[in-house]
Amino acid sequence: MKSLFGYGLTTKAIAKSGDWEIYDDNFKETAFDKYGNILLPSRCFDENKSTLEITSPGIPPYHPLIKKAKNLISEFDYFYETAPFQIWVTGTNGKTTTTEMTHFLLENSDIGGNIGIPLANMDKNKKFWVIEASSFQLHYTRYAKPNIFIVLPIKEDHISWHGNFENYVNAKLSPLKRMSERDIVIMPKEFDTQTKAFKILYENEEDLISYFGFKEFEFQTPFLLDEIMAKAVYYILYFKEAGLKNFKIDPHKLEEFKDSKNRIWVDDSKATNIDATRNALKRYKNKKIHLIIGGDDKGQNFEELFEFMQKLDIELFIIGEKRDLFINLAKKYKIPFDDVKTLKNAVNLINKKHNLNSIALLSPACASFDQFKNYKDRGEIFKNLIENGE
Repeated sequence: MKSLFGYGLTTKAIAKSGDWEIYDDNFKETAFDKYGNILLPSRCFDENKSTLEITSPGIPPYHPLIKKAKNLISEFDYFYETAPFQIWVTGTNGKTTTTEMTHFLLENSDIGGNIGIPLANMDKNKKFWVIEASSFQLHYTRYAKPNIFIVLPIKEDHISWHGNFENYVNAKLSPLKRMSERDIVIMPKEFDTQTKAFKILYENEEDLISYFGFKEFEFQTPFLLDEIMAKAVYYILYFKEAGLKNFKIDPHKLEEFKDSKNRIWVDDSKATNIDATRNALKRYKNKKIHLIIGGDDKGQNFEELFEFMQKLDIELFIIGEKRDLFINLAKKYKIPFDDVKTLKNAVNLINKKHNLNSIALLSPACASFDQFKNYKDRGEIFKNLIENGE
């Protein structure tokens, strides 16, 4: 008996092959899907009858299904033997952009993973797989490994899922113990870890620019490191520098636009953790900043972010379910704030204060699920509010 845990994007794609028992907390009674798979409530799982379990990566390790499983692997493991040359990209921020840039540069490549495309839907006939690897996916991976492993800076995130920062880092770096002498990893020097793979260590963008001898760039911080990493992968494979002249950054990542009064608004809804928001603030540090912050805090410690914001000309517009957390920190660090509760209220109030010399920035440092479907929904609503003159 083969088992799938959860009925999300990852497991639905695998389930198309049929002959699975699928367990989900939302299933209340036994049913069948169109592929003949059995859909069962989670409580029905019998670990003594199951010979293989694959989980949706978002299910946390303390879930009863995970605790009972005896043969649990990830989708990375399941497709490892039949996959082509693999490039994995992980880290805290910049994973999606780096993955997309690398895919853009590599002809005959396919893209997938945490970027929203399950491995089950990737083309095994391509020469390369470029995969965005989340800490959740890596936590459950037992034997799969990349040929080239790109590790972007690792900062505090998903603490409520992993339990603590150490566990989060360990998940991110777990492929290193399985990599061989023929593999390559580019990783932050501060997390230097024993591995058989050839290591390229860095502390900043300049280290990698010097190492590879790159001359031309299309993007500035925070996207510069993503560009360097993508170019590094291409250089490792082809021994020459590639360009990203026609590459476009995805929406909701420091996406600037102007309103009818020619004022600048910035949709950085993808900033779902502290480090992403800090990077956004660095970009506008010489401006007056109206910052919309708040949401699902994911167990992060925001003290350092507020210490950093003390140095800025900034006013906070606090939204989401954890407003008290941000209000107390704003008071502690004497940062002006408004308890606006909702995104609509934030936009309305900022609209009265914003001018041609200031920046209105949605960079919440939090997940969106307390008030929105996802970060994309949050970003689109933000832009619509401004376009409609709210």
